[in-house]
Amino acid sequence: MSRLQSRFAELKQQNRAALVTFITAGDPNYDASLAILKGLPDAGADVIELGMPFTDPMADGPAIQLANIRALGAKQNLAKTLQMVREFRAGNQTTPLVLMGYFNPIHYYGVPRFIADAKEAGVDGLIVVDLPPEHNVDLCDPAQAAGLDFIRLTTPTTDDQRLPTVLNGSSGFVYYVSVAGVTGSGSATIEHVEEAVARLRRHTDLPISIGFGIRTPEHAATIARLADGVVVGSALIDQIANAENDDAAVKGVLNLCSQLAEGVRGARR
Repeated sequence: MSRLQSRFAELKQQNRAALVTFITAGDPNYDASLAILKGLPDAGADVIELGMPFTDPMADGPAIQLANIRALGAKQNLAKTLQMVREFRAGNQTTPLVLMGYFNPIHYYGVPRFIADAKEAGVDGLIVVDLPPEHNVDLCDPAQAAGLDFIRLTTPTTDDQRLPTVLNGSSGFVYYVSVAGVTGSGSATIEHVEEAVARLRRHTDLPISIGFGIRTPEHAATIARLADGVVVGSALIDQIANAENDDAAVKGVLNLCSQLAEGVRGARR
């Protein structure tokens, strides 16, 4: 079993959802970002998504766009992001870690080299926002052959006709984007989320994680009652953006993570 499969299976036995946290690698700089990454599991993160900084993150709203700009300004690149994963794995062999981002940096790095280096570093899966199933041969197939899960995004506009195509070749979990928009924008109604989860479950046995627009422990708890995972990104990134210094950024992210974890863990009691 992969780390992702083990984690979701373990949480299913505990009857609770996973808290999936997103940060951008190298934001606000390498050292502070690494401190946040290393602290997230103890703060209650069950799965970590680590963003690969890119100049044109077209699915992301202002908070994560600015995180990308800060990280790139601090000279973060894909090689350094993989090094962060190695340093994280030196102290943590159990928390699943997924790289999330866009195909351009991977293409530039070289797909075979990227897959080999990601696997060696201790990456468990990939979310590549701008690579649809029609391009499985470019990354999804070789990544899965190497033992990396390939996690797909589904959205409110992914209809029943399109869904089997999107889910074909998916592994790890399914990431349901609950609003038609960019990260951090608005949030879906509970009725909408319930309907979406029921529809997805008709098509897949994979765990379903829901993200985009979840900001508070209360909101996280509500989603945790319906789904297998709750994804929070922009709210954590805002803690970095608003911090006076690196120490405050680290503390801010980890404190909010702890509060979100409490919400998620108490949701089904």
